[in-house]
Amino acid sequence: MLREARLRSKRLLRTPYVLQQMRTFWRGFAKWRYGFDWPARPEPKGLPEAPNPLRAFFDAHKEGPGIWKWIHYFDIYDRHFSRFRNREVNVLEVGIYSGGSLEMWKDYFGPRCRIYGVDIEPTCRAYESDSVRVFIGDQGDRNFWRRFNQEVPSLDIVIDDGSHFPEHQIATFEEILPHLRPGGVYLCEDISGVLNSFASYIYGFAHNLNACAETQYDGDNNERSEVRRPTPLQSAVGSIHLYPYVTVVERTIAPVAEFVSVKRGSKWEPFFK
Repeated sequence: MLREARLRSKRLLRTPYVLQQMRTFWRGFAKWRYGFDWPARPEPKGLPEAPNPLRAFFDAHKEGPGIWKWIHYFDIYDRHFSRFRNREVNVLEVGIYSGGSLEMWKDYFGPRCRIYGVDIEPTCRAYESDSVRVFIGDQGDRNFWRRFNQEVPSLDIVIDDGSHFPEHQIATFEEILPHLRPGGVYLCEDISGVLNSFASYIYGFAHNLNACAETQYDGDNNERSEVRRPTPLQSAVGSIHLYPYVTVVERTIAPVAEFVSVKRGSKWEPFFK
């Protein structure tokens, strides 16, 4: 089976296919970066924004260990992390810096959270406490991550705010994503630049969510008109979210056994009066 997968990969990498994908990429890149003027629209009149406890903590944090964040991150955090609050949750933050964000996460997730911090600077051990364990290592070192995975239980949340070097982000992602529990959230921030290598890596990763394999057709069965067996990635990864400077990957809560296309209704031809 592995040999067949490798052969399929080689076929995909044939020159005409690669050139087609490159042309499509550049078409989308240039169209939306340079060639489109967004029409003016009136601002929507919606409900007032719900309070964000992370933003409230940040705004009130005037002294003590520093926290350095882009303001729009706080809505992203709360959107993907809020369901973990006040639960037993294992959180990894890569890149401790001044330690202020460790306090922010403890306040946000509540007393039942366990936080694991990783930094290359040995003095960051000073931030250890009953609920925070600090590991000193290079996030680009895969052997470090393999040792880390042996010592730390499965994680619910990963926040990569480390070196910001794409190759380090890729190494961390590849070593830590499989260590994420079902339903867990992986967030990588500070992905800067329109041709950022980590972003390109994630685009390639995301293409696999659309894989179509082993489709079974049964036109007489409305409940199972088409059934597809998911790839291992489709079974384990539920969604990928792209924001300015941020990528979020969410694991499925339970493994996906199949994708099913269901029909509803009785008439399937165009209807004309």
